[in-house]
Amino acid sequence: MSSPDHAVRVPTLHRMRSRGSLVVLGLVGALVTGCTAGAAPTRTPGDAVTQAEAEILARLLERNHEEGGADFVVTAPYREGVVLTLTGEVDFRDDVGRAQAVTTFGDGREDDVRTLFFTPDTVWTGDVPGLREALAATDEPDAEYMSRPMTTADDVNGPLLTDVLLGIVLGLSAPSADEAESFLGADYTWQGQRSIDSRLASLFGIRGERTVAVAAADDLLLQFVTPLQDDAFDATVTLSDHGPRSVEVPTDEETAEAGDHLEIAAALGV
Repeated sequence: MSSPDHAVRVPTLHRMRSRGSLVVLGLVGALVTGCTAGAAPTRTPGDAVTQAEAEILARLLERNHEEGGADFVVTAPYREGVVLTLTGEVDFRDDVGRAQAVTTFGDGREDDVRTLFFTPDTVWTGDVPGLREALAATDEPDAEYMSRPMTTADDVNGPLLTDVLLGIVLGLSAPSADEAESFLGADYTWQGQRSIDSRLASLFGIRGERTVAVAAADDLLLQFVTPLQDDAFDATVTLSDHGPRSVEVPTDEETAEAGDHLEIAAALGV
């Protein structure tokens, strides 16, 4: 997907987690913000997060880890008339996922569609027109996917947008809870309620002009919205059907490393 693979600047958030080369680790800390249980019967958007909400949201990412995984949809309208959408599933316990990546264009061009598998360190790309044919002419004729390292903020050109979005998805879980008191300051506010995919959710504003939506029924994370590229656009992650997942990445026999086939990778935008 050559069109969205430009570098973006990832905002610094509330707390940094250690995930090796994953570039958007900081996004996870800002999610533990405000919740639904114990809310006052009548509230005004902009009201502070309550103690009960802070306590529940301190476990929000831990709950995702406990649930095991979820389906997800990520949307990023990163350029006028151009939208990158990732639709797939993630295994939060093993830090692995897969997605169909679709870039749509407002000028009539055909959608760019491909399949991605991802971990904090590696991205596999497949179902790219011409990829299998190009690899068939190499010393890896059985390969269907190309793998490359997950780009990070430490790379010369910064992280790729696709990798930022995949990293956000992987970052939506944590093996332990945060301190509830961290979310009782002025940076965390209740912003009302609305329906997300037919599920009632409470919305909360968090520092950096971000929002998080939490299901009223079970206090699970439904949606996270964050600005990217110096507030040029918002990336929206929506989760559903929380529960265990099992995702198998392509085998070595199915995979060719992009670094070994630079001309093919460049030509096909892998």
